[in-house]
Amino acid sequence: MLDDLDRALIHALHIDGRAPFSRIAAVLGVSAQTVARRYRRLRTEAGLRVVGLADPHRAGRTQWLVRLTATARSAQDIAAALVRRPDTSWVKLTSGGTEITAVIHAPTDEAAGNSLLLRDIPRTGGITAVSAHCLLHTYLGGPANWRRSAETLDAEQQAELRGCPEPAEEVRRPGPRDAELLAALEKDGRAGQGELARVTGWSAATVARRLAELRAGAGVFFDVEVDAGLFGVHTRALLWMAVRPADLEAVATALADHDELAFVAATTGPTNLVAQALCRDPADLHRYLTRRVGALDAIRTLETSSVLRTLKAASPALTDLARGGRIGTAGRGQAGSSGHVTGQVTGRRRPGAALPSSRSAGRPPG
Repeated sequence: MLDDLDRALIHALHIDGRAPFSRIAAVLGVSAQTVARRYRRLRTEAGLRVVGLADPHRAGRTQWLVRLTATARSAQDIAAALVRRPDTSWVKLTSGGTEITAVIHAPTDEAAGNSLLLRDIPRTGGITAVSAHCLLHTYLGGPANWRRSAETLDAEQQAELRGCPEPAEEVRRPGPRDAELLAALEKDGRAGQGELARVTGWSAATVARRLAELRAGAGVFFDVEVDAGLFGVHTRALLWMAVRPADLEAVATALADHDELAFVAATTGPTNLVAQALCRDPADLHRYLTRRVGALDAIRTLETSSVLRTLKAASPALTDLARGGRIGTAGRGQAGSSGHVTGQVTGRRRPGAALPSSRSAGRPPG
């Protein structure tokens, strides 16, 4: 389990994922060596990972939450294939292991095509049902943290970590020239400026200036992925809700204030609101649904889908650790899990064969 210093370090990274260990150490009242040692241990033992992600709207991308129902024998192969694609994140096995949910990042421009939605999924054997829900507005998630993983530091410590950054004079949206920078940050949000300079071919000064511009304009944010089981979470569920349109904003805002939730978003489809609940155990989930969610009269219907395993978290990038067998670590509010990545299927696919890999990365279109 996490001790107070572990929790404080995780909270500090939520506030500024690229804060130097020396600055974090000064706020926490320990040495920089202690912070670095704890960070390395949490990466190894708790799946801790800081990732830099482009804001999808500023990057010209649309996010789709897709639900796939598959046959029992093909579900894990299909899920593993979705994990390997660079245009997916948050890949989960739900509802007894025969349903897969995933976020797909697609170009907003229709001319660019949504190959996974329109071509690859419909012709994949083993899939028995598909529904796609466009994420219209996120009320909780993305830059907003799950509260129970970010409640250790006091207001003064938080302010010291945030500082007062100067806004950029001219803030540009992420563009084609930023592709290499964003791809590197998706793998490791704490990559040093020297490493980012080698990847992009820019000077370290140019990297620092462009990263500051993107951060000042909220073009990129830093997420913290960590095993939520270490915070006492052992039951996870997706909540699919139908809410009267006139009450959608009020209900979503109320849900976003619940400590039990790590994600709340408005979507298209027969259910227009989706959330992710993180609870101690099934009894805790039952209490939350009946007492807190049940108190919101505007919610007309509620479907609860248990999350069995999270195979891929917030970042579209697949780490070397994941390629080696551990498919995904925990994202915010997700328990880490191990999984086996099967080999890539090419040519004619047998029934239940996996989806082909996409060449379009989950980053701004070029």
